[in-house]
Amino acid sequence: MGTPLEPKYRKRVGYQAVLLGGFSTLATALLVAGNIATKEAIQARQKEDLLDSLAQVVPDARYDNDLLAHPLQIMDEKGRPVTIYRGTIGAQVNALAWEISGQGYAGEMRLILGLDAEGKVLGVRVLSHAETPGLGDKIEVAKDPWILSFNGLSLGDPPDSEWAVKKDGGRFDQFSGATITPRGVVGAIKDGLAFFKHNRTELLNPPVITTDVVKR
Repeated sequence: MGTPLEPKYRKRVGYQAVLLGGFSTLATALLVAGNIATKEAIQARQKEDLLDSLAQVVPDARYDNDLLAHPLQIMDEKGRPVTIYRGTIGAQVNALAWEISGQGYAGEMRLILGLDAEGKVLGVRVLSHAETPGLGDKIEVAKDPWILSFNGLSLGDPPDSEWAVKKDGGRFDQFSGATITPRGVVGAIKDGLAFFKHNRTELLNPPVITTDVVKR
């Protein structure tokens, strides 16, 4: 009994193209379906993570609104958008928080900075970094209380010249064997305080909440 012959249509270019197109369409459909299925879960997790970070730098007593409901966006001096989350009681802004960044030994360090209406630091926490374990990772509050030393400070307290690590003539301690990391954090916080000073009026203006009215 001989081997069955392969149908001639399978050798045609058109058949091969249709087959390839069918597989591509199926793969795309599966990717889209997977994205739709996980999109809401990912967004919910991102919201939870953001709220957790905000809770660490903005005390509950500072606001009675939804911090995520009406964020303010301002361009920084480099033309980059900065999203600010503001805590209010009534029509008064009592706290603000936004992401800041600094250059560490191993790359960019992302932090979140919380301030009160006077420009004093309520809290600073690290969001992400790639610093050396056991050295640069002391910027994490879980590893060392160093990051708490900024609480209550402002751009004028200490004076501008003291917003640096001690090795550079400033006020803040550096880590043994890891000066670049705390230097980057101090610089990032100082820049964040300068951003507040330059945009103070806009930052402290109460959020404008509009309600769409449907005319009948």
